[in-house]
Amino acid sequence: MNLKSLAKKSGHTQKYPKSNSSLSSGLKAIELFRMDNNKLTRREFLQYTAGSMVAMTVLPGYETEANSKPEELPPIRAITKGPKFHWFSYYDKLQFDPSCRYVLGMEIDFEHRGPKPDDVISIGMVDLKDDDRWKELGQSRSWCWQQGCMLQWLPAPAGNKQGQIIWNDRQDDRFVCHILNVFTGKKRTLPHPIYTISPDGRTAVAPDFRRIQDMRPGYGYAGLSDPYTDEPAPKDSGIFCIDLKTGKQDLIISIADIAKFGQIPGNPKEPKHYFNHLLFNTDGSRFIFLHRWRAKGLRSFGTRMLTAKTDGSDIHIVDSYGQTSHFIWRDPRHILAWAWHPSHGSAFYLYEDGTDKARPERSRRVEVVGKDVMTKNGHCTYLPGNKWILNDTYPDKERKQNVYLYNTATGRKVPLGHFYLPPQYTGEWRCDTHPRFSPDGRSVVIDSPHAGNGRQMHLIDISTIVS
Repeated sequence: MNLKSLAKKSGHTQKYPKSNSSLSSGLKAIELFRMDNNKLTRREFLQYTAGSMVAMTVLPGYETEANSKPEELPPIRAITKGPKFHWFSYYDKLQFDPSCRYVLGMEIDFEHRGPKPDDVISIGMVDLKDDDRWKELGQSRSWCWQQGCMLQWLPAPAGNKQGQIIWNDRQDDRFVCHILNVFTGKKRTLPHPIYTISPDGRTAVAPDFRRIQDMRPGYGYAGLSDPYTDEPAPKDSGIFCIDLKTGKQDLIISIADIAKFGQIPGNPKEPKHYFNHLLFNTDGSRFIFLHRWRAKGLRSFGTRMLTAKTDGSDIHIVDSYGQTSHFIWRDPRHILAWAWHPSHGSAFYLYEDGTDKARPERSRRVEVVGKDVMTKNGHCTYLPGNKWILNDTYPDKERKQNVYLYNTATGRKVPLGHFYLPPQYTGEWRCDTHPRFSPDGRSVVIDSPHAGNGRQMHLIDISTIVS
């Protein structure tokens, strides 16, 4: 293994002085050796530092002839390990418990193929205060690589029980969800799956996962076929509201209704419609959903971003241009999203929900965010207080996924790491970092295979940056 491959193995992309000297090689090797996530052995370390130690002793602090310094990145450590693989998936779910001690995750013994109906994953959590001990909590047969099984902590406002998690599963001929108290072991099962949970922990909304699997494999669940596969816009499929106390479910928005709501961008020919990516706002009064369609002549799917009240009423079209991607609520009325807009093309925009008084179903107040800084699509969230945006990128030309913070007041971008994604992680089973933050805003967990032992979860300490 040469030094270049070691750097790639570690996910380290720091630029060192251009030099053929043994000093340069030694500097690189020591910096790699210092990385928590690197598996550099003592033999490899000695191999690449031999002949350079004398020269290095005259340059304390790793200073170079050009007075350049290594890029300062925050500490990172793997909190799961092989031989099995671990990940959490989507970026907009509660992965940490309120105490910031327990971190949820999923475990499996294979990679690099789509899930089959009988493939079972384990549900568990990492105890950050007990040597990152993994504790298994349950199983699921309803999962995908990109969004898992909707595993998340159940929000626990005053008066609600603490320590409850929720996730989807399949039992016989239906998808269900389980609610488990991780400390008492008390468990109950509701006869419907969930997607996003209201902040008070009482209500969930969900799309039809059978429809998603039919339209975009890798985001729905294997095992149950779409009963409306031949219908372009079924009236009995759509978004469902679930009472998490009683398990009662109601269809609140049908695909048929939204297919006729407003104008579909580009007037697609014979479109087939579906819903995905739902998220409650910060006070639970409304939720986002993406209306998507595939049609003849379209290379990919089209997308509109809409919002509605919890009962499915008062629907707004927030982005009508057809290219909405990742999004997050900043507060009850404002949404940050990567999209296309005629003002700046493809960029991150901050939308105000329902601001066109003449046409209340549309939102017109929009402003670009992170111009010339956040220039790539990524999985965005606001840290508590909304001072920082946490984001990532898809693999760049070197197949590095770049995780960073963006200061909303100063426009400053702070890199958190550059993580190599091996080429076999592609398509449906790729491994996006999907950065998630702790409730105190001092830690970030990502999914990544950069350390060489498959996808694992890694914790980044951002406390000195945000303090």
